[in-house]
Amino acid sequence: MSEKKDRIPELFGSMVFNEEAMSQYVSRTGMKAWKDCLQSGQPLSLAVANDIADGMKTWALERGATHFTHWFQPLTGVTAEKHDSFISPIEGGRVMMDFSGKELVRGEPDASSFPSGGLRATFEARGYSAWDPTSFAFIKNGSLCIPTVFCSYGGDALDKKTPLLRSMDAVNKQALRILRLFGDTETQKVTPQVGPEQEYFLIDKELYLQREDLRLCGRTLFGAKPPKGQELDDHYFGAIQPRVAAYMKDLDEELWKVGVLSKTKHNEVAPAQHEMAPIYGDANTANDHNQLTMEIMKKVADRHGLVCLLHEKPFAGVNGSGKHDNWSLCTDTGKNLFSPGSTPSQNAQFLLFLAAFIQGVDKYQELLRCTVAFAGNDHRLGAQEAPPAVISIFLGEELEAVVDSVISETAYLDREKKALRIGVDVLPTIPQDTTDRNRTSPLAFTGNKFEFRMLGSSQSVAGPTTILDTIMAAELKEFADKLEGAEDFSAALHDVIRDAFTSHRRILFNGNGYDESWLEEAEKRGLANLKTTADALSAYILPKNIKLLTSLGVYTETEMMARHEIHMEKYCKVIHIEATTLIDMVQHAILNAVSAYSASLCDTILQKKAALPGVSCKVEEALASTLSSLNEELLDKTMALKSALETVSSDRSPEELLHYYHDTVFGLMNEIRTIVDKLETLTATEYWPYPTYYDLLFSV
Repeated sequence: MSEKKDRIPELFGSMVFNEEAMSQYVSRTGMKAWKDCLQSGQPLSLAVANDIADGMKTWALERGATHFTHWFQPLTGVTAEKHDSFISPIEGGRVMMDFSGKELVRGEPDASSFPSGGLRATFEARGYSAWDPTSFAFIKNGSLCIPTVFCSYGGDALDKKTPLLRSMDAVNKQALRILRLFGDTETQKVTPQVGPEQEYFLIDKELYLQREDLRLCGRTLFGAKPPKGQELDDHYFGAIQPRVAAYMKDLDEELWKVGVLSKTKHNEVAPAQHEMAPIYGDANTANDHNQLTMEIMKKVADRHGLVCLLHEKPFAGVNGSGKHDNWSLCTDTGKNLFSPGSTPSQNAQFLLFLAAFIQGVDKYQELLRCTVAFAGNDHRLGAQEAPPAVISIFLGEELEAVVDSVISETAYLDREKKALRIGVDVLPTIPQDTTDRNRTSPLAFTGNKFEFRMLGSSQSVAGPTTILDTIMAAELKEFADKLEGAEDFSAALHDVIRDAFTSHRRILFNGNGYDESWLEEAEKRGLANLKTTADALSAYILPKNIKLLTSLGVYTETEMMARHEIHMEKYCKVIHIEATTLIDMVQHAILNAVSAYSASLCDTILQKKAALPGVSCKVEEALASTLSSLNEELLDKTMALKSALETVSSDRSPEELLHYYHDTVFGLMNEIRTIVDKLETLTATEYWPYPTYYDLLFSV
């Protein structure tokens, strides 16, 4: 029994070159230099890099690795890697296993085929990857994977990790300024913490291979609703099917090997939908681990004859999959800065951080919306499964009452008989965990963190986390500038918090985000409602957003403009791929299948009338007529879609193309889907060419 208990701690991190492994393979001098590098941010000397590289190589070879790769996160949204073997030639036609500090610290992958948004010319192929010493190397598929940043020859960030690290540095600097004002001299570092909950679907691999749309687009482009979906709420937290349980067990073990703190697993709301949640960690590691998690989820599913779908809405009519970015700030002394605390001074500090968050979210609500704007996420935002496209913050009744009492300077829930003014010694205790979880809120306070619920299942958490870090850094900077020079700190503190709460109270909403009345109320409050990606993306490069991100050194203006272009281009490409896939499936299978069934019905009618003159063929005639009419309509709409794709003008601006693909192309796709779904319900099973929703959702 003890052997079984000890197995998991032994397994955990066994394929990670973590601090414990480093201490066994790297000299004390090298370890000290590495730790100093983490604290100061200064680069390592070549001698120390060689020392670490040699230890890393020895450790990796002992665990069966034959290659190494710089593992980075380009603007594709997935990871990239180029593998080189450890072998190096020596005399006599033999080889030795070699890995230098230079190879550890810097790589030179070809940047020509990654999205750049104009950051480099087509002929400028050179790109650089540089080791991120704050993220541990690991072994995957026989290769030593070294987490790195990725930049162009000119130094522009071509990845998602670099801006994330910059934003973490920005919020650390400004948070430390605030903590010093409250007398905290112990904290040396403040780190954003993230816990990304990951939703996904599991379907049978054989059925998946029969659906061209799933294989090429990650989602079904048509499909009639099955007789039963999620109406009975019986799948959520229900007993896990044996085949799924075996997958989850295997998944946990694979994740634990590479140091991912996989903690929770359960069935989600929709049939065939599930969730995995890790333990909270620093934002950089959490981002790396989530990218690994998505990759390993797919790999493990294949072993079990399954396919893991990470698309935000693989099946219409049932819940899609999101990713909840649980975000907070923690000190290196173990304090969570969004925990109300147990003393008045801690509460005052908490309220200042809360005020900064509320002010930042209200000021930059459009930018936050942009971080989750892409084609896949348009299918779920605003539906009865995900928050609406309107950004708002849920605090819960207790905490919102505190905010209102600060604004009005009245008694806090009648517990104080005098007007409430904030000071480091007078604020009453704020209870923790007094809020329910508002599942309809884009940003919900859940006791000591904010849960950003708008992310799509397939996306990297780096982008949204970068913006959360940055807006927090900006508001803390504004507050620190005011408070550091104040003659009366308590009075200035009160005014800063009260002004922030008063000016940005509109962003707080505790009600049902799905209710139509909230959208009307949000409009009255002046909150943005950017319903689709086509509506949202233009807000990314608003002057205030460019100023925010460039002033704190998170992006250059050039990097922002490049990302804006990439986001628009990707949306158009995704819709184009989906449209051409739909045309292909209709032309090569659906039209023919319906025609064949219609012909069969007509044959039946002729045979019945010949055998039994005067017999009624009402069912067959009505069905054949309806099918024929719908099939003709399907052909006309498909030709219209084909024409819409063929007549796209290359002279249009990216913004015009974005709206064209949304309004015209996607609009036609929805019209075609409606017809196809009707045809599916009318066509005999043996004629329908593709697995149905019933097959896909209830086969595992």
